This record gives sequence, C-alpha cells and structure tokens, in this order.
Amino acid sequence: KMRAHIRDMVASGDFHNESEYIRDLIRRDQERRERERRLIAHLDEAEASGVSGRSALEIMRDVEERLRKDGRL
Repeated sequence: KMRAHIRDMVASGDFHNESEYIRDLIRRDQERRERERRLIAHLDEAEASGVSGRSALEIMRDVEERLRKDGRL
C-alpha cells in the first residue's frame, strides 16, 4: 500500500521521483519535530515562570497594548 501511495504521489506530478517525495516527507517530519521542540520549550518556560498575580483581564489588556504598539493590532 505504501509503495502504491508513493507511486501515486509521483504520478500526480507533485514530485519528479520517489526519492523527492521521501525527502519531502523527511523534511516535513523534521520541521514538525522542531515546532514540537519549540512548543515544549515555551511550555516549560511558562511553567517555570510561576503563577501570575494579575487577572486574566489585566494580562489581556497588556497584550493588546503591546500589539497596538508594534502595529500588529
């Protein structure tokens, strides 16, 4: 089944050959794993920062103000 799928992907014209498709799969897997690694690092950092004494509304207002200052809102 896998071999047939690879051949179908090449036949669709999206890839020139089977090796190109396999390389694309590997590259996407590497990118996904890097995104997961960064997410875990951010979650670890957030957890290590502790609990905020501010309310959710205060935090949301601060974020909104920051986004307005740098033009993203």
